[in-house]
Amino acid sequence: AGLALAAPAPDARAQATDRPAHDERFALEATLATRLAYVSSGDFEVDRLAKAGLEGLTQALSFRTALSPGGPIAVDPSKDELAFFPLLYWPVTQDAAPLDAATRARVDAYMKQGGAILFDTRDAVSGEGGGAESAALKRLLEGLDIPALEPAPRDHVLTKAFYLLDAFPGRYDGSPLWVEALAAEDETEAADRPARAGDGVSPVLITGADFAGAWAVGADGRPLLPTSTDERQREMAYRVGVNIVMYTLTGNYKADQVHVPALLERLGQ
Repeated sequence: AGLALAAPAPDARAQATDRPAHDERFALEATLATRLAYVSSGDFEVDRLAKAGLEGLTQALSFRTALSPGGPIAVDPSKDELAFFPLLYWPVTQDAAPLDAATRARVDAYMKQGGAILFDTRDAVSGEGGGAESAALKRLLEGLDIPALEPAPRDHVLTKAFYLLDAFPGRYDGSPLWVEALAAEDETEAADRPARAGDGVSPVLITGADFAGAWAVGADGRPLLPTSTDERQREMAYRVGVNIVMYTLTGNYKADQVHVPALLERLGQ
């Protein structure tokens, strides 16, 4: 009887052998090419559209920039290594629950080590308390070390990381893109500075615009969902996606680059 109790159950044996194989396969897929990643929500339709959205954005990046990402990949923050990805797209479902302590620690470590997470509540269509005000998002973020946030200012590097932008539409328009708040500047210092400083990559970005819904394409490359206005809005949503990816990949380097004309003007005075 003692020997029978000591023998591992079939499920335990499978986990012991399959998990290392999964880890190795996941690491290879994540590192052989730059990939966009989304956090699996467990909701089939939400995850299907998140994957299709990142596939559409991957195609846009390949066509429009020097970056040629591999196919998007789903991640489970409770067990998968997140450090392989500079950006995670996290679709927030209405039944989102707080993370357990171990997962919360993994997500905090990812953000503090330079990773960025784009939380999308996909609820801007309601026009009432979505995005950063979402109750579901607040439950999900409970216990995480989140910095002070603000809607991306007009001079934020996100507005010029690749395209010039003055708004951040997705499938829905009008939702602000929340980012880490930049430190307040002394008025005298600000007046003497050619460009706003402190453009490090925000570890958290929040929207309610449903970016993946605007980017999502089917196997034939056609959009899967309509936008709230017209196809021009979809084009702008792709530009937002390209800027977000470039921002997370280039960080301060891109911020310095877009400020070069103002810096050169000051040097010539």
